[in-house]
Amino acid sequence: MAMPQNSTRENGFCFTQPLDFSCASPRAGEAFGAMSARDGCSTPLSNGITSSGAASPSDSCAQPLCTPTPAEEETPFEEGIKYVSAEGEDLACGWGGFTPGCLQLCNTSKGVLFFLCVASFLQGMTVNGFINTVITSIERRFDLRSYQSGLIASSYDIAACACLTFVSYFGGNGHKPRWLGWGVLLMGLGSLLFALPHFTTGHYEARSAAQVGVCGGNQSLPCSQAASSLSGYRFVFMLGQFLHGVGATPLYTLGVTYLDENVKTNYSPVYIAVFYTAAILGPAAGYLVGGMFLNIYTEIGREIDIAPENTLWVGAWWIGFLGAGAASLLISIPILGYPQRLPGSQRYIVMRVSEAHQLKDGSHQKASDPDFGKTVKDLPRSVLLLLKNPTFIFLCLAGATEATLIAGMSTFGPKFLESQFSLSASEAATFFGYLVVPAGGGGTFLGGFLVNKFKLRCSGIIKLCLLCTVFSLLAIFVFFIHCPNMPMAGVTQMYDGSALPGGRLNLTGACNAQCGCLQETYSPVCGTDDIMYYSPCHAGCKRVSENLRNGKKVYYECSCVDKALLPGSGKAEAGKCTSSCVKKPLLLCFMFVVILFTFLSSIPALTATLRCVSDRQRSFALGIQWIVVRTLGGIPGPIAFGSMIDKSCLLWQDQCGEQGSCYVYQNSAMSRYTLVAGLVYKVLGTTFFIVACLLYKPPPAESAPGSSDASENGTSDLQEHKPSLPAEEDI
Repeated sequence: MAMPQNSTRENGFCFTQPLDFSCASPRAGEAFGAMSARDGCSTPLSNGITSSGAASPSDSCAQPLCTPTPAEEETPFEEGIKYVSAEGEDLACGWGGFTPGCLQLCNTSKGVLFFLCVASFLQGMTVNGFINTVITSIERRFDLRSYQSGLIASSYDIAACACLTFVSYFGGNGHKPRWLGWGVLLMGLGSLLFALPHFTTGHYEARSAAQVGVCGGNQSLPCSQAASSLSGYRFVFMLGQFLHGVGATPLYTLGVTYLDENVKTNYSPVYIAVFYTAAILGPAAGYLVGGMFLNIYTEIGREIDIAPENTLWVGAWWIGFLGAGAASLLISIPILGYPQRLPGSQRYIVMRVSEAHQLKDGSHQKASDPDFGKTVKDLPRSVLLLLKNPTFIFLCLAGATEATLIAGMSTFGPKFLESQFSLSASEAATFFGYLVVPAGGGGTFLGGFLVNKFKLRCSGIIKLCLLCTVFSLLAIFVFFIHCPNMPMAGVTQMYDGSALPGGRLNLTGACNAQCGCLQETYSPVCGTDDIMYYSPCHAGCKRVSENLRNGKKVYYECSCVDKALLPGSGKAEAGKCTSSCVKKPLLLCFMFVVILFTFLSSIPALTATLRCVSDRQRSFALGIQWIVVRTLGGIPGPIAFGSMIDKSCLLWQDQCGEQGSCYVYQNSAMSRYTLVAGLVYKVLGTTFFIVACLLYKPPPAESAPGSSDASENGTSDLQEHKPSLPAEEDI
């Protein structure tokens, strides 16, 4: 079936004239490396590109690199001779025998990029966006402890680490789009399973009363009723996260190498950068959209007289997972229809430059064997080749340190903003989303663009990563600066304004001694004296009404609020007092720089990893790198940052005598500990990039298979075996 031709000449590789050159040299490219003069290719070797418009699976550039004579077609190839050609290989886009012509319009590298971007966006939005946003609501709805919700979050990384070796090794030599499609399908099933407990449990009944929290009316759930059988649903959430992890495993290993194999070497970093930018925009969208859903009551359609600020409120956490699950199931269908390689991709194999690190014993050449890595018996040798590659090892370690910072920032970035600028949890999550979109997404795309713009080789790419890491290391010193804590009665100062003796909490004062306030109900209010109070009861407030202007509750007759400041005062409004920190613009500016340069090095580091290993080991190398990154960075990163930040806690939640989460942090200590953690990991990352750069040993220029330095610009060094080629069109 003749497929529609691509007249756009994608990536500028279509020539207007036929190119004929001799087939005599085995150095003419990796695709030709296994061929010899015995093939019977006595006719001039041609790339099959003609001006006659011959039909092909995608465009006229996809014809066989060596066109055999009719006699040759009947002659079997001798043992050891490899022939790279699209003939006899189904490169049409479709499912089985169903390959309609309209689908072939998407059978290009740009089409693959679009669908993979949608998949990575959905993965980032679900795993790194929705999960982080709704975890508090899930804890409240299903009576989970913090360590139980931590297990839910960790199930993703556990699944990924368990599957990475198997998927990257066998999938790297298999049909990558099928692995990718089934992976996205599993992600969708995981999201639907994650939302299932909402539909299998009874209605959520929140205790509500107009006077809850005021002086004399403070109520708390008795500890004997706190436990319930709903905590068993944590295993359903863990299974959903496990499916997320299994499904996402091919996406960032096989997806990257599939893009890299099917585009010109110079444009590969740009394609990968776009792919990763979508993955970074996903969590930002998850924060924003998830925050919107949490403002909707979980039991849609039921009327309730409590507001989202109330600690008993549970938002509609499940809506996002339903939508993301359905979208993942749909997007997996077109991904499953792509061929093992795209039409015309063999031309990129011919012109690819090998930049693999050269081992002293020459064992790296074993990986260039087309049969290497297709069986389990080659797995130990494949691992050994990677372990003997010092550039790859130190790039993995550098990636682990950067992943630790990224994981720490994504987990505790909103909490840092919430504490420093006295924001609500939803405001902080939204604010952080606005910060990550331009810094993280822009940095990721810019990193790939710079590699393409300056035509950087592997050593130059590592130096770019080093430069970015040094800039972010310098910018992280901004955490010497902090915003002062908003004054809070009984926490940062006494009720009369004096300092707390020995820094100990004292939530009871003469003004609220008769109110019978309980510490289990934390609902901060801001008095007209610009002092925060633990709850309306702790402020001594006796009446409550709703402010029609902003919808917030206003409390009156608050005995603890200083009435001498303003006539008719003694009022308090629900929520935290607004911070007027003058250092806020400076902090945000340098946080932007830290995020920007941290993500700016991500795509160059990934590109360097792909370049410093043999072509047949790229998928497996990414799998091993992801294991190192998750084991040393992604999993312990939030734990390391969390333990550092917990040291700055001033006020802990009291759950029936047990310590819960932290309500109030000391801003100066939080900044100091964040600075220490950031410096440690940034210095380690800088060191690892320096060592990787020093130890990298590129192949000799004369032995680079397929092309010379000029081929980075699209001109093959096959010119030394043939007449000069006409100039290639540029993109």
